[in-house]
Amino acid sequence: MTATTHQKAGDDRPAHANARNTQRSPGGGLPGDEDGFRGVVHHAVAAQVARRPGATAVRMAGSDGAGLTYAGLEERSNRIAHHLLTTGVRPGDVVGVNLERSLDMVTTLLAILKCGAAYLALDLRYPASRRRDVLADAGARAVVTRTAFAGDLAGSCRTVLLDGEDEVIGRCPPTTPEVRVTTDDVAYVAYTSGSTGKPKGAAVPHAGVTRLVVEPDYLDIADDDVFLLFAPLAFDASTLEIWGALCNGCTLVVQPPGEPSLRELAAGVAAEGVTILWLTAGLFHQMADGPVAAMTSLRALLAGGDVLSPAHAERVLAALPGVRLINGYGPTENTTFTCCGTVRTPVESPLPIGRAIRGTRVYVLDDDLEPVPDGAVGELYAAGSGVALGYLNRPALTAERFLPDPRTAHPGRRMYRTGDLVRRRPDGVIEFLGRADKQVKIRGFRIEPGEVEAVFTADETVADAVVVGQSSPGGKILAAFVVPVPGRTPDLARLRAELSDLLPSYAVPGSVTLLESLPLTANGKVDRAELERPRTRQRPADLDAPLRLPDGPLGSRLTSLWQEVLGVEGIGVDDDFFQLGGNSLLAVRIVEQVNLAYDSDLTMRQFYLAPTVAGLAATVTDDNPSEEE
Repeated sequence: MTATTHQKAGDDRPAHANARNTQRSPGGGLPGDEDGFRGVVHHAVAAQVARRPGATAVRMAGSDGAGLTYAGLEERSNRIAHHLLTTGVRPGDVVGVNLERSLDMVTTLLAILKCGAAYLALDLRYPASRRRDVLADAGARAVVTRTAFAGDLAGSCRTVLLDGEDEVIGRCPPTTPEVRVTTDDVAYVAYTSGSTGKPKGAAVPHAGVTRLVVEPDYLDIADDDVFLLFAPLAFDASTLEIWGALCNGCTLVVQPPGEPSLRELAAGVAAEGVTILWLTAGLFHQMADGPVAAMTSLRALLAGGDVLSPAHAERVLAALPGVRLINGYGPTENTTFTCCGTVRTPVESPLPIGRAIRGTRVYVLDDDLEPVPDGAVGELYAAGSGVALGYLNRPALTAERFLPDPRTAHPGRRMYRTGDLVRRRPDGVIEFLGRADKQVKIRGFRIEPGEVEAVFTADETVADAVVVGQSSPGGKILAAFVVPVPGRTPDLARLRAELSDLLPSYAVPGSVTLLESLPLTANGKVDRAELERPRTRQRPADLDAPLRLPDGPLGSRLTSLWQEVLGVEGIGVDDDFFQLGGNSLLAVRIVEQVNLAYDSDLTMRQFYLAPTVAGLAATVTDDNPSEEE
């Protein structure tokens, strides 16, 4: 997939000069640069190599300082880039990255950019079928991986094994390949949920990334700052974490694979001297209720992906009085952040999402694409250098979401329709009010219900299905309501397995309810508000384990905790946490509460090895012999 093809599919913007516009843009735009800092990502990194060759660029957490200097990162990435070019990678191609968080992963991203190609992050937690599908949809030229992870993607495209081909890579030139790359070329492709059941890949240009991280106006960055790479690579928060560090000469500390408990994360932040950290809203809330005060090294804490609780923001500012707390908002299609706001005491309720960051303009428009007055509700449109070039191979969808920007002096520029309802205050600050469509967010991930509904309705026993976001004691969950074909009974266990094989874990509904018919409004439409109404769920009937109730005080207490966190009644001690609708964020909450209640040192790994009440009770008993059943 060449850069030219990307532009035909979504954007034909011309190259244009730097400009700054700090006044309110005509037609409802907010202050922000017309174009921002338009640069090439790896050129910005190369400038830091020249400036600070001996400084530590990237290291693994817990490695006692071992890692790569900027000079070492440059040399290693150049060798991988030359190797990729010899395997047939060309400028404009898409290259998959199927690696765990590691030094190799970071180096590979830089190498791909030096080839003039775009990287496509694959999350190893996603089903292999989904990873193969996005590789095929993107027309990936190659996928970089290691032998341990290569089997799932066999036959998808050319496989480059970093461990199996290391000797060849070591003989490649250490100099930068002579490849011409422009700011409008694609830096990476990020896939998000699609309403028709097919994920869609947003093509993000170099200019979008550099506008985010080079001299940002929402965050102060210094040479001695330390970023933590904690987000999955497929989640666009990693764009800020990786390139925010490397384009500014800072140190990037890579969190090892796996999920730490809150205690482990907080202790690791302090031990590694992390100064800039990004957390999803859900994890931010849990950390605020937990060991946030232990993160003493932080200078800036960014949170977003969903609505932030003012009460939790108050707790964080009280626990870390010297930290700058930043509420970040933005869709993948506008390169991580669109608006940011520094949270100050007294904390506003609800928390606004701030103003457009440098390089971005935002408009609040009505259905006719006309600006609404300050204080009126409208839909948010994002414009400027952060806007993606469109969706790969989806010209109709690109035309629907990426519209010509009539409020710019540069012909061909586009604005992205976010689908978010907002209100602009007289002081220019934006308040987020909700979605204008059916899209929901679960743990910071955008989900199109239609993608999940399509899996259900493809089954011959399902006549209809509706998927909604539903509030629960543990936070918002994805809930499915299924209407069977008359005379047929869906096999929920089989459907659950099919969903897990086809969708990322965050898109698998936490509950599935069989209904004779869907509730309707007075005008005959599905009553989604009724389905979204919070309700206590009963234990699913399709669990692998038969019901076994607790027979001792410890088991009873842990079962009650699970029922409270999951919002599910009648849980048995052998029931699998994830089959009950649990997720990684709720698992962190369970582990933290158990450690606090029993003064234990339960780790996330221990929980994942035995995610049942019985398994948890055995671990707690081993740590605390006095807590016998």
